[in-house]
Amino acid sequence: MPDGTKRAAAGKASERRSRYRFLPSAALPPDLPEGPVPIAEMANAFGVTHRTLHFYEEKGLLSANRIGLMRVYGEDDVMRMAVINVCRETGMPIAVIQELMDELRRATSQEEAEATFQEALAVRKRELTAEMSTLHRQLQQVSDLLDPDASSEIPPLNDNEDQSALSDEELRCLSLMAEGFSTQRIARALDLKHDEAQALEADIILKFRANNRFQAITKAVLLGIVKV
Repeated sequence: MPDGTKRAAAGKASERRSRYRFLPSAALPPDLPEGPVPIAEMANAFGVTHRTLHFYEEKGLLSANRIGLMRVYGEDDVMRMAVINVCRETGMPIAVIQELMDELRRATSQEEAEATFQEALAVRKRELTAEMSTLHRQLQQVSDLLDPDASSEIPPLNDNEDQSALSDEELRCLSLMAEGFSTQRIARALDLKHDEAQALEADIILKFRANNRFQAITKAVLLGIVKV
């Protein structure tokens, strides 16, 4: 490629990058090299393939330069990839990510960029919550079809019942479960023996007619009993 063409291509890439004046905060992978990052290290750092990075370039989300034959990404590209990676891990469709990055390109302050990103995550959370609700209903229907005679000694919580169906200790335990506390940590927090904490968790799971703590937490969130 002639030097003039190389300079023109680099100029276009720089222009695309400069459109992003502000980007929301997103965790960067550790141990990234300073300066331009080779495509292999970029892919390894973010847990993607070379093809994925090429795809993001095709969609206008990233811009790469070259040092000799090596494809490299600048600091701005790494920061954009950090934002894109968060979106990817939450399951946002590529079209939604493109729209979000377009909005971020128009941000006029750091505060506006952060607010735009938080709103996109809030929208995704509502979508996931709706999907969880649908999955729960489908799972319950399948379970009933597989075992129609199954019954619980304790009536399960449903959408018409509130948190009063749980004792104060069960509510505290449920909140800790939702925060990701292990049974051992819950026992310490509630000043219980380990087997007492296990029994408390089991009672909560039974009241939600769940198979495990994750399903119990999911329904508690959907019912608004706990927040995550």
